[in-house]
Amino acid sequence: MQIIRTILWVLLLAGLILFSVVNWDPTVTVRIWQGLVVDTKIPAIVLVSFAIGFVPMWLVYRASKWQLKRKIASLESAVRTAAATPVVSDTQAETPLRAPMSQPTQSAEPLSQTAPAPEPNPSLSSDDPDGNEPTPRGTLG
Repeated sequence: MQIIRTILWVLLLAGLILFSVVNWDPTVTVRIWQGLVVDTKIPAIVLVSFAIGFVPMWLVYRASKWQLKRKIASLESAVRTAAATPVVSDTQAETPLRAPMSQPTQSAEPLSQTAPAPEPNPSLSSDDPDGNEPTPRGTLG
């Protein structure tokens, strides 16, 4: 990236030098105010115009770059501090260590081997007087 930037600056400088050589002879009269008149060369006007446009934008760029570097440094510092500080959760701090249970407790009543009878499905209607098959409620039959 640095080489591309250098090539662009060299090309800009070469173009400015070529422009200055070609347009050096004619002088231009510039009226700044009513009583203030300046006789100058065209390359000087081009350089001043370039500086008027370039310098403020370059200052904004440098200021934003400086501000972002400060933010990044602050965030990196916060990450380093957070990484160095051990984290203790609330449950670890409040719950004391318990001894593991030796064996599960036995209930006094044995579990029954039979499953309970299924309840009738209320979504089926068997109220049909003609003896047709029951259809689910809510469907057209």
